[in-house]
Amino acid sequence: MDDKVGLRARDFWTSLILVALSVAFLWQTSLLPFYDAKAAGVNSAQWFNSAAIVPFGIFGLLLLLAITLLTISIRDGGAARALRSIGINDRVELRRIALLSLILIAYIVCLVPRVDFVLASGLTLTALTYGFHSGRAVPMALSAVFACLPAVFAVAAHPFPDEWAKPHDDDAITLAAWIALTVSMFAIESRRGAIDRVIKATPLVALMAPLILVIGMAFGFRQNVPNRTGLVFAQIEYHYYVTLRPLWSGD
Repeated sequence: MDDKVGLRARDFWTSLILVALSVAFLWQTSLLPFYDAKAAGVNSAQWFNSAAIVPFGIFGLLLLLAITLLTISIRDGGAARALRSIGINDRVELRRIALLSLILIAYIVCLVPRVDFVLASGLTLTALTYGFHSGRAVPMALSAVFACLPAVFAVAAHPFPDEWAKPHDDDAITLAAWIALTVSMFAIESRRGAIDRVIKATPLVALMAPLILVIGMAFGFRQNVPNRTGLVFAQIEYHYYVTLRPLWSGD
């Protein structure tokens, strides 16, 4: 029995790696043209001529098999054995790691390519600070929900790179989620008594940190900024070149 659990523990790690690889390859495959494909150098709108069909089938099947292996591993106790081996011994710690990973994935994979950098970073900083500063279950869950909702919308509404610049509906929803999370944070903490100093400073830090970073990247170090047409950065760039720069350039 112990050998079987040990085997399932190894299956747990294997299935996680396979899931990650499958999702990564499916993501890259999704960037291939599906309805506007070329066959023998001729444009064709027939979906079955797309080069994405075979990779979708292969990695979709691999993902299904990996999820099946993961389910069997969890059911037979392999997941618990594997997590205990790296020092995760209770559900509270596991939930904390899972929600933290979920917020970071939502930020890196979903929000940064599609949503204004200041808005995406401000929401994520607020979620991470409020969710994991106290270690309580409610702030963690609430932060994960508010961080993931605009991420899910951004991916669903604008899955392909040529849709990432405009319109700004995903920016607006991210801003709304940021405001809603901030208001909820102060409302919940005020009911508990005195508001912590970290909570009081969170809105200012969440706003100023990405704002200073993006201004430094774009105009100080001349580095590329994710989604330059974002709702906030587009206004910053416009006023920098149109309003501020002529003041010292003499134009």
